[in-house]
Amino acid sequence: MAQLNVWNVDWYLDEATCPCDVHFLEYLDQEKIKDSTIFHFGTGGHHVVGLRTAENGSGNLVLGITASQPEQDAYEKLIIEKPAIGRSYKVLFGDIYLLEARLLPAFDVVTLFHTGEFRTEKNDAYGALTDEEVVRLLVGKLQGPRLLAFYSGSYAFDVADRIAKKLVAEGLLEPAGEFKTLRIYRKRKP
Repeated sequence: MAQLNVWNVDWYLDEATCPCDVHFLEYLDQEKIKDSTIFHFGTGGHHVVGLRTAENGSGNLVLGITASQPEQDAYEKLIIEKPAIGRSYKVLFGDIYLLEARLLPAFDVVTLFHTGEFRTEKNDAYGALTDEEVVRLLVGKLQGPRLLAFYSGSYAFDVADRIAKKLVAEGLLEPAGEFKTLRIYRKRKP
């Protein structure tokens, strides 16, 4: 029986190497995005997106996902020490490639900064979704501002870029600008 494709890495906040989370927080501030629900792929052991949105008075709610046990452990420690954070920031431990649309709420904003970085043949062993299927699933959950963000600095950005271009060509997404290292798309209204 195949085991879950997990990562025994605790990604720390290093803005010089991977500034996407910090850029995303700056984008939320610049665009005055408040009282929104956010799906965030790749919490990092720093949990900066969930922490700052919980503490900055924005009213934003974040559901993160990680397949890193050290990141999940850091989240559990965080909410034990600061239980109020747990009201607006939740972290799901699991493989993003096993998401089920029926179990997810609607989101105003989705970050898929790490699209293409973690899908391997290990995921195939248990019938996991592809990167494109994950993007389509989460675009299908978009409401409100309907924003989707990718990280152009990812070593696998070519995967996200290819998928985004395909969804734009199909009329599902439209470009909504760039912010520093982020590429923003908007789900088209039906």
